[in-house]
Amino acid sequence: MTLPVTVAAPFKHTRKDRLKKSEFVFYLAIDRKWMSREEAHRVLERAAEEGLLEVSTDGWVRPLLDLSAVTVPVGFRPSSRILETVQASQELIQRTAAKDGITPAQVTAEVNRVTEEEFDGKIRLEAAVVLVAKRRSVPFDDLRERLTAEMMKGQGQADSPKNPQ
Repeated sequence: MTLPVTVAAPFKHTRKDRLKKSEFVFYLAIDRKWMSREEAHRVLERAAEEGLLEVSTDGWVRPLLDLSAVTVPVGFRPSSRILETVQASQELIQRTAAKDGITPAQVTAEVNRVTEEEFDGKIRLEAAVVLVAKRRSVPFDDLRERLTAEMMKGQGQADSPKNPQ
């Protein structure tokens, strides 16, 4: 929830429905001293990727989230984890575990079994996670693009997924 609050803060504080990119970055980095300029630019990019902001070609930033539904607590400061992204494969493991009432470690073990026993280690992590999710009827259409991008970048490991706790 930190990213939406961070994104909403400049608009709520300035009482504007759109800001220049430079104003948005200035607010986060200089005015509030929450982060560096580079980090503020990354927040802007990530918020746009996640559909929280619209960045127009002429340099204006407009929120796509409902600002009235977001409360910026007094003394709010975004955590350093704001720029961390969860890989889609890990998100699907979490989703599968939650749906079936099992631990992420159990899902990970099943993914590892699929990888090793059914494909002799010759399948990408993302593909094995999708197979397990499909077998358990877990929806993942919203993650399809991210999973594909992860696979194309080579971010997934065919050996075994991280063991989420």
